Amino acid sequence: MSKTLIIAEKPSVAQDIVRALTPSAGKFEKFDEYFESDQYVVSSAVGHLVEIKAPEEFDVKRGKWSFANLPVIPPHFDLNPIDKVKGRLNALVKLIRRKDVTHLINACDAGREGELIFRLIVQYAGTAKAAIAKPIERLWLQSMTPQAIRDGFEKLKSDAQMLPLADAARCRSEADWLVGINGTRAMTAFNSRDGGFFLTTVGRVQTPTLSIVVEREEKIRKHVSRDYWEVRANFDAVAGQYEGKWFDPAWKKDEDLERRADRVWNRADADAIAMAALGQPASVREESKPTTSSCGGLYDLTTLQREANSRFGFSAKTTLSLAQALYEKHKVLTYPRTDSRYLPEDYLAVAKQTAEMIANEDMPGPLRELSVHARKALKEGYIKPTKKVFDNAKVSDHFAIIPTLQAPKSLSDIEAKLYDMVVKRFLGVFFPSAEFLVTTRISTVKAAGKELNFQTNGKVLVKPGWLAVYGKEVQEDDANLVAVAPGEVVRTESVDVKSLQTKPPARYTEATLLSAMEGAGKLIDDEELRAAMTEKGLGTPATRAATIEGLIMEKYMLRDGRELVPTAKSFQLMTLLRGLDVQELTKPELTGNWEFQLAEMEKGRLNRDTFMAEIAAMTERVVQKAKEYDRDTIPGDYATLKAPCPKCGGVVKENYRRYTCIGAEGAAEGCGFSIGKIPGGRSFELHEVEKFLTDKKIGPLEGFRSKAGWPFTAELALVYDDEIHNWKLEFDFGEDAKKAEGDGEPVDFSAQTSLGACPKCQGHVFEHGSNYVCEHAVGAAVTCDFKSGKIILQQPIEVAQMQKLLSEGKTALLENFVSNKTRRKFKAFLAYDKKEGKVMFEFEPRALKPGAKPSAKPAAKTAAPAKTVAAKKVAAKKAPAKKAAAKKVAVKKAA
Repeated sequence: MSKTLIIAEKPSVAQDIVRALTPSAGKFEKFDEYFESDQYVVSSAVGHLVEIKAPEEFDVKRGKWSFANLPVIPPHFDLNPIDKVKGRLNALVKLIRRKDVTHLINACDAGREGELIFRLIVQYAGTAKAAIAKPIERLWLQSMTPQAIRDGFEKLKSDAQMLPLADAARCRSEADWLVGINGTRAMTAFNSRDGGFFLTTVGRVQTPTLSIVVEREEKIRKHVSRDYWEVRANFDAVAGQYEGKWFDPAWKKDEDLERRADRVWNRADADAIAMAALGQPASVREESKPTTSSCGGLYDLTTLQREANSRFGFSAKTTLSLAQALYEKHKVLTYPRTDSRYLPEDYLAVAKQTAEMIANEDMPGPLRELSVHARKALKEGYIKPTKKVFDNAKVSDHFAIIPTLQAPKSLSDIEAKLYDMVVKRFLGVFFPSAEFLVTTRISTVKAAGKELNFQTNGKVLVKPGWLAVYGKEVQEDDANLVAVAPGEVVRTESVDVKSLQTKPPARYTEATLLSAMEGAGKLIDDEELRAAMTEKGLGTPATRAATIEGLIMEKYMLRDGRELVPTAKSFQLMTLLRGLDVQELTKPELTGNWEFQLAEMEKGRLNRDTFMAEIAAMTERVVQKAKEYDRDTIPGDYATLKAPCPKCGGVVKENYRRYTCIGAEGAAEGCGFSIGKIPGGRSFELHEVEKFLTDKKIGPLEGFRSKAGWPFTAELALVYDDEIHNWKLEFDFGEDAKKAEGDGEPVDFSAQTSLGACPKCQGHVFEHGSNYVCEHAVGAAVTCDFKSGKIILQQPIEVAQMQKLLSEGKTALLENFVSNKTRRKFKAFLAYDKKEGKVMFEFEPRALKPGAKPSAKPAAKTAAPAKTVAAKKVAAKKAPAKKAAAKKVAVKKAA
């Protein structure tokens, strides 16, 4: 008997389909990777299972960072399994190839990515000789209720109907690959021309996102603060005292965005206003009008990430992982990777059932308080059809994030915080608007033939409405205005002149950057392209967090508290792209143009080959611009250093590649001193190079890369070279320290404070070069070998952590180790192992599965590398082959 294979995007959707089909298709038998009935086989992917790659004959292995092998524009793309989901892919391939499976139904998410996931799996299941030729139909779902699923099966779309969408999906994927691979390799090749390896990644989404951050930082750096003054007066009324701020009622907005009606631009004018008003009577007029405030819409992922960052400081990545855990592990939230803030119109009954669950279930901790509001919503009939919540036209691949019918049982504190946010928004969106009475009071002083106006604002909460869900049911005292009777004259009791300065625009936080990415279409001048990006923005809700994390991982940005600060590397990239005149890579117009053309393709108005030919031409142009650039330096806004030239005391000026002496008077001819800006593939920050020229050494610093692209940590030294009669930059891997370690000169630690007792010999431990060492492990007479690196696998080990290790046996849990093998971050403690006689990694014990017995074994330990990667290579060369091999194993385990 022939059967139909249904492939969903996620296992949870496959289960929903099975439940919806059981009444009509009969009982399904459950297997490891699929469900099967007499008529259907139902299985699923787990997101993307394969990725595109260049065919072997076009895939550059050696010299891929060289201009000689660019551009890479293959005539077609092959597919590569994604390792971590290879088992699921193989299971689907077997099902697709089953002889009794004669028909396929694509039940992946309704949208471009869902179409791509299915098409690539089916393509991979074919062979070099024959593609899968089984008939395909499309299940297009925007609601996951059983009835909606059954209705969807009644209205399956044909394969021909879906081919334009499939073409658009493939084009977006392949175009991203072409721009990312060629752009990254071309910019890396350009930046590595002078030797070394300077990885410079670019991409259609990441580079315009970085450009937004850099442009904001440029405005901050160029901002010149201006002094201004505010005049505030305290007025005495019969009922009490209130404050008012002076303003000019005749003021109108102009091109100067820093001007305001309440700002005075010189001290004399501000003092004159204060002197004229002090002690004078003032007439009062006021206007009160009711206003309302409604709850914001339901959450999509970007809004949830933005608000969680503002309220709790969660990174976008943290919020996504929490939401994913609440969806997959706890099953208390709906699918989180959504860009919709609406529910399907047939979800009214589900919304009521969800409110009943919140009202009746015994929620843990503070969540229990939400039941009161859920009961009120049900009792008062607040949950009803409204376009603010239920709108099929605004439901995309997925609907908004809301609680499921499953009550939470055991959430962590931060999971509970995020769940609380979603539940409150779900309830609040149905509640009535909050009602306020807003009062504007103008107190007018007539003095010296002038009218001086002071404004006071008050806002009184009349009905809390949806604010009650958020615990704001009563008016806060400080919002109430002191009453003034009609016709009452008040007295200006005191006047204060406040001196202030204009501020530069605020740096981006993850919350504001997510908003900027979402609304990037507003930055586009072209009307058609802006319209194409109205609903899209840069990236998707599911990828924006990864884009931000990627920029941080590649050292383009760093987190400073909640702020995102662009690094020297990011400014260098923007300077390069502007100088090469390939600014399309920095602007959201590129995405806008793609979205416009892909939308045309989905409607059958644009041919796939035409679009890809245009992308190939753009890629070739970007590579050619980088290849043919023939000037000495890229033009840009470069810094003049405060630190003098170490040789002649002259001025040191930055250009694209170097910091160069330009002479004592800043003339073009200097003394010849010059150092590169990106030694070992790592950009100097401005404050670092100032310190380096002053102190003639810096470090240890992380983030350097070998010619093969591997990361390492090192110190830098500025040394005088007698041959060139000038100073030059060198990597210092601790050679001086090595000389002192054996039979070298004694080391004087008298100026340092001991960090603690050596765990091997009870001597004192001090900082020494790039290590923490026992005083008896260095100098002329070495009797101990205890030492541990200041930076281990890119994780700086602070002095406080080494003190903790020496006093307590191990550090706190450190989160930023980076594996040399996988390049992934991992968490571990550093602990001293007495048996091994060295500092080793100790990992957190894994959480027990329900019913499992605790293990008597301690958490696993592996040796932590005490030296830098580069130093290890030096040591390995000197050691006998057997020892070197053993050392490599130890490093491998530690990574």
